[in-house]
Amino acid sequence: MASNSDPGRASNWQDRRRGVRLNSRVRLAVEWEDASGQTVREEGFTRVVNPAGCMALLPRDMPLDMRVRLINLSLTDAEPVRGTVVWKGRETPEGHEIGIEFVQSQLDFWGLFH
Repeated sequence: MASNSDPGRASNWQDRRRGVRLNSRVRLAVEWEDASGQTVREEGFTRVVNPAGCMALLPRDMPLDMRVRLINLSLTDAEPVRGTVVWKGRETPEGHEIGIEFVQSQLDFWGLFH
């Protein structure tokens, strides 16, 4: 099985990227339902954002293909959006690197792409 640091896999990931990426630290919350149906919430921040999703740093690791809801904590009027965990990076002192793709592209979610 290839690791996330495998050069071939990295190349495939870069080929699938959509849109302009911006290095941007945005406070966000990620929510999902656990096995008992309870809402779980983790707060973190992004490192990279684009209209299709983000690379976030979160306190908890998350499995690939997990369905989540993202909330932009930096904008008071931003509607939550649905997303899917599509990439897992490494654990850093700041948190786990998690790639989340929006279910539908959201130009206004970050308040940066007008």
